[in-house]
Amino acid sequence: MIARKNKIYLATIATLIAAGAGPAMAQDRWDWGGGRPGEREYQLFGPGVRLLFPELRGTNRGRAFVLRNFDRDQNGRISPREAEAANRAFAGIAGARRDRFDWDARDHGARPGAAAGGWDRQAMRDYHFRQTKLGATLTLQEDVLFRTDSAELFPRALDKLRPLVGYLRDNAGVRVAIIGFTDSRGTDAHNQALSEQRAESVRAALEDMGVTRARFRVEGHGEREPVASNGTQQGMRLNRRVEVTLLGQRADRF
Repeated sequence: MIARKNKIYLATIATLIAAGAGPAMAQDRWDWGGGRPGEREYQLFGPGVRLLFPELRGTNRGRAFVLRNFDRDQNGRISPREAEAANRAFAGIAGARRDRFDWDARDHGARPGAAAGGWDRQAMRDYHFRQTKLGATLTLQEDVLFRTDSAELFPRALDKLRPLVGYLRDNAGVRVAIIGFTDSRGTDAHNQALSEQRAESVRAALEDMGVTRARFRVEGHGEREPVASNGTQQGMRLNRRVEVTLLGQRADRF
C-alpha cells in the first residue's frame, strides 16, 4: 500500500512538472523575501502542503516563497491548485537539482526591470508617487483596498502592496507614514475611527509581509483634508483613501 501511494505521489509530481515547468521564469515575477535566518518561522497548512516539493514545504525559505506568491487568501492554507502552481514555478526556476537551489543568490541577484537593490522600479513608478512636504506619497483608493465602511482589506489589496514591500525591504532606512481619510458621510467620530483603523490595517499588512513595525507612523485624519468635493459620488470616492508616504524621499526617484 505504501509503495503504491509513493508511486501515485511521484506520478502526480511528474505530471505537474511536465505540465508547467518549461523554461526558467523571469526572476522579477516572484517575491523572494522572507524566511531568512533569524526571521519568524513560516507555517503552511491545508490539503496542498503534502503535494509541495520537499524544498518548498521543508525549508523556511521555501515556505516563505509559497506563502508570498501562491497563497492567494494570505491565510496560510495551501490548496492543491496553489501547491501545483508553486511546484511548477519552482521547477522552472531551480531546474533538475532543486536540492542545490541557491536561495540567497536568487534573493539578492539583479533582475530584469528591477533596480540594483532588487526592488522593481517599474512597479514603483506605477504607484504614481507625488512630491509632498513629507516625502514621496502614493494614494490608495478605498475601493482598491477595503470593503464598504470597513477596515478589512480585500485579498487583492495585498498584491497591490507587494512592490512597496519589496522596496521597503531593500531600503531598510526609509520610514513610512500611513494616513487614512474618509468622505464626509457619517459622524465625525465614526469617520475618525474608520480612518485610523484603515491606516492600521495597511500597516499590519505591510508588517505581515516583512516590514518592521517600528518603521511606521500611522494616523487617521477622518473627513478632514478632502481632495475633492463631497457633494458628488466621484468626489466622495476620491476622498476615501489611504496615503502612504516614504518620509524624506523624492518622488522623482522612481
